Amino acid sequence: MALISKKKRIYPISNGLRRYLIKYSREVDIPIHYHELLRYTSSIALYDSREQDTLWETVFYDQSDREEIHLNVKKIYALLKAGGDMSVMEHLYVDRIDLCVYGNTQPFRVRIVNRINDNFDYFYVKNADASRVYGLEFEHLLSPNRISYLVHQNTLIEEHIAGIPGDKFMRAHMNDPHLNPIRLAKEFVKFNERCFVRLLGDMHSSNFVIDVTPDFEETHYRIRAIDFDQQSYEGKKSIYLPQYFKENNVLIQLGMKYITPESMVQYQKEERALIATRLKSSRQGILDILRSMEHDTISPPENIASLKIDLAKHYGNDKFLQCKNMGQIMKTSLEELIKK
Repeated sequence: MALISKKKRIYPISNGLRRYLIKYSREVDIPIHYHELLRYTSSIALYDSREQDTLWETVFYDQSDREEIHLNVKKIYALLKAGGDMSVMEHLYVDRIDLCVYGNTQPFRVRIVNRINDNFDYFYVKNADASRVYGLEFEHLLSPNRISYLVHQNTLIEEHIAGIPGDKFMRAHMNDPHLNPIRLAKEFVKFNERCFVRLLGDMHSSNFVIDVTPDFEETHYRIRAIDFDQQSYEGKKSIYLPQYFKENNVLIQLGMKYITPESMVQYQKEERALIATRLKSSRQGILDILRSMEHDTISPPENIASLKIDLAKHYGNDKFLQCKNMGQIMKTSLEELIKK
């Protein structure tokens, strides 16, 4: 079973990471920052459709602040979704701003609505954490998913990743007559491999969503991480393998029932080959982000020492033992993909 050792600290954006963000147009001047959203005057608990407490609170601002704050968060939405084309704001309004009171970084979630058709979208305003930024960038470069995010000073803006939360899916959708258990189990194997290769930890069922796409014959599944602050932080190999979290037992048991060991190895090899292809096609970006990471501090020394021993044993590669930081461990892990 995978257990997180203790609450993770927030690491600031280093100069090297900042240079990377500027080079790849992730660093963008924004009109409002995280600390300014903390000026709310009151809040109420937010409940879901079943009257269950979501652990989010809807916050309210003074009349004198509200108009400016709402205008500025709409501008951020235009930067995030339309490359700064402010004309998209014409029919948008801010329906709600929520604060997550239990999260590690206590993020804000903004709900934006199109007044013409009532279509809505979300985005998040967070304290910038270097671990999370590395996680987002590796997701963008190495996974099948593209990620939109922006950074300015100590504020991180993240798009909303749509899908059914993993824990909710396991509670409510496993008995769906249209469920394809083999495809879902296969996707979990591939997701497990993606997380391990790029060292994204803490992928229990609350930290990923399941994107369901009906096709003309079958239903397809894509499991997507939604929380990236445990990128290359923990010191135990098991933390980077979703298969070891008890919260994922329903999917694990599905795999044990429907997937043979031979098929599992095949799916793992397929996923590693796909990641290797992305690694080669994004070679310069990967080299740049690893260069920054190798000169950064995103994990305590004891975690680095523990993880490199675990990975050296797992891969039978003593090169891990020479690693001095998480950036070097990450680089060595990715090198395993392109070994002949």
